[in-house]
Amino acid sequence: MLDYLWKLVPLNMHQKTKDIQKRYNGFLQTNCLWKNDAVFDLHQFEIAQKSSKINIDIDEKLRLGKYIERFVSYQLKEENDTAIVCENVQIQQEKITLGELDCIILKDKKPIHLEIIYKFYLYDAYIGNNEIEHFIGPNRKDSLLEKLTKLKEKQLPLLYTSECKTYLKTINLDINNIEQQVYFKAQLFVPFSNLSIELLTLNQDCIVGFFINKKELENLSNCKFFIPIKKDWLIIPHQNVDWLNYVEFKQKSNESLTRQFSPLCWLKKPNGQIEKFFLVWW
Repeated sequence: MLDYLWKLVPLNMHQKTKDIQKRYNGFLQTNCLWKNDAVFDLHQFEIAQKSSKINIDIDEKLRLGKYIERFVSYQLKEENDTAIVCENVQIQQEKITLGELDCIILKDKKPIHLEIIYKFYLYDAYIGNNEIEHFIGPNRKDSLLEKLTKLKEKQLPLLYTSECKTYLKTINLDINNIEQQVYFKAQLFVPFSNLSIELLTLNQDCIVGFFINKKELENLSNCKFFIPIKKDWLIIPHQNVDWLNYVEFKQKSNESLTRQFSPLCWLKKPNGQIEKFFLVWW
């Protein structure tokens, strides 16, 4: 029994290492949502992609956003001209948390307050009046506009609160010297009924798949399917999974849809082509 357990532990660790590597590869290949400061005057952080190899352990219990922050931290530490001053700093006012600074870095010795965002958005032409307003979360609970507004009006201004200024003094930084940037990556999905949408403001390369509802799903009845866990939403779809047939997929995905949760799924066409899509409950 003990021999079996000793063999099991390295196997599980090996699988975890492989999973982290696949997710990191997917993270690296996700594009920034816009270039320069094209959206809301929010300046995108630029970082050169170096080695895609990663060798850190990450707590699997972390929610996806925090999990991705570990990737960014690793990526920043790989840069010769970049040093992390602090990460995940909670700014408090008499035990009440006002907000959190994702990180402050020195890039070429210049201090930058960096906010890290990684999102999945779907294009709904019936929501809002412009390109940015059309993008919503898979469960319709959030939107790109809401996130940008929160960044602009709450998260970035946190740096200029008196409480944050007090903290900055403890790490010998002058508020007047700190630049603010965002590292905003996203995967975008367009309607199955309109796959040729062209973006004018946002980065076209962020479109990685489509979304579809239950009624439209019949169009894909000759395909195979896979439903990854949420952390594997980062992964670039590949062949080596346990594929479901159409009937099995409908049954399994219905568990999510009844909870008004839209799962990200993989699709394998009869010709072997693999795609990524959201099955939406709405």
